Amino acid sequence: MIISYSYMLLVIPALIFSIYAQFKVKGTFDKYSRYSTYRGLTGAEAARQILYNNGLYDVAVEPVAGSLTDHYDPKKRVVRLSETVYSSTSVAAIGVAAHETGHAIQHQVGYAPLNLRSNLVPVASIGSMAGPYMAIFGLIFQMSWLAQLGIILFTVAVAFYLVTLPVEFNASKRAVAVLESRGILSASELVPTKKVLNAAAMTYVASALTAMANLIHLVLSFMGSSSDD
Repeated sequence: MIISYSYMLLVIPALIFSIYAQFKVKGTFDKYSRYSTYRGLTGAEAARQILYNNGLYDVAVEPVAGSLTDHYDPKKRVVRLSETVYSSTSVAAIGVAAHETGHAIQHQVGYAPLNLRSNLVPVASIGSMAGPYMAIFGLIFQMSWLAQLGIILFTVAVAFYLVTLPVEFNASKRAVAVLESRGILSASELVPTKKVLNAAAMTYVASALTAMANLIHLVLSFMGSSSDD
């Protein structure tokens, strides 16, 4: 009963919110992708301008396949922009491009949450993929040590999701500040750009909530199985 109730009360609502967040970010991005900026800079041009203004001449800007696949690679020091951002002059594209350069700036200044997230990646990757399955198998076959190990590994993955929140919010904050201070976007153009970034931030919140809900569900299930022994 603990498993079914905790899943219905915790995991299912989180999954619904996650689906909503995905639709929200796509809808918001698509909407403001139809609005070109006054200056007419592409996402790639805006990214390079921001990087150069911050002394990051060694950070490359490259296109990457897909839609909303934009990211910053700290190992190779590359800002990769999706096809819908790299060559687009829309306010949505400029906002996303600026957000990714925000991560490059975080890397340059040694932003602590970004460093912590990078250090968590190896264990978090294992914990995210294997942790829940290990916990479930441990519960099914009454192997408490396996269930505990799975929960511990998944806890690291949840920590990764949580530390991602300040990293992403800070990158968006840096993006808006530099777009405004450098005059890359006008005041009226910043309004829809903020909406795009806020919608994107919602997906990270949804991911964190879903991960936390699953972790709590696993912990409650483990506690329930232990009490039955």
